[in-house]
Amino acid sequence: MVDEPITQKRIDELLQFVPLFETPGRAYVKAPSDGRESPEGVSTFPYPEYCEDVLAFFWLAGQPCWSDFHYDPREAQALLSDDQFIDTCSLDQLKTLLTACVRSERFSDGAWLQLLESGRIVALLKRLAILRDAL
Repeated sequence: MVDEPITQKRIDELLQFVPLFETPGRAYVKAPSDGRESPEGVSTFPYPEYCEDVLAFFWLAGQPCWSDFHYDPREAQALLSDDQFIDTCSLDQLKTLLTACVRSERFSDGAWLQLLESGRIVALLKRLAILRDAL
């Protein structure tokens, strides 16, 4: 797969979410599902039903220009919890962290909620705003 360039326009598409995600006390999920049994007898576990802006953000962040197709999930998760690393990471490193964030929901329902509530997504976006100015 060919790397698509990261442009200021693409960065701005993500940065538009900063004020939305910084709103104190906001809900990121419409309502958690309650995990029901279907008429066919199939049980489901509870999972979050995300708000439209959350889905839009992660869809944009999952576009090929933001995807690191060679990232190490364990290493990226460890770096994602390091505030100092986030504050100093390069654009390529930030791309790796975004890839880990986007893909995390596949492996753990509610991962996006945790990333948003912990402020990790806003921290990444604030670093992206600094990197944007250097382009």
